Amino acid sequence: MTEVGTESKSRGTTIAGIVLALTGLSHFVAPQLYEGLTKSAFPTDTRQHVYIDGGIETAVGLGLAVRKTRKLAVLGLLAYLVYMGVNVARNR
Repeated sequence: MTEVGTESKSRGTTIAGIVLALTGLSHFVAPQLYEGLTKSAFPTDTRQHVYIDGGIETAVGLGLAVRKTRKLAVLGLLAYLVYMGVNVARNR
């Protein structure tokens, strides 16, 4: 990949990380927006899980936004997706 292509990919990942972090923060500002989605994975204590998910998304997003922490953040994102998928499947 060319240097320009790598720089563009890095910028895109940074922007995606910032968007994910802002989405995570919005869980704390307007948790009711996420309760319907979260209820399928966590039918009890849903509001608490909305906040937990918001914290995880904020942390992973910030990790993706910073080049030095990006690889670890990708692992965190994969773990988070598995965690959510398992909980949705378990509560069907």
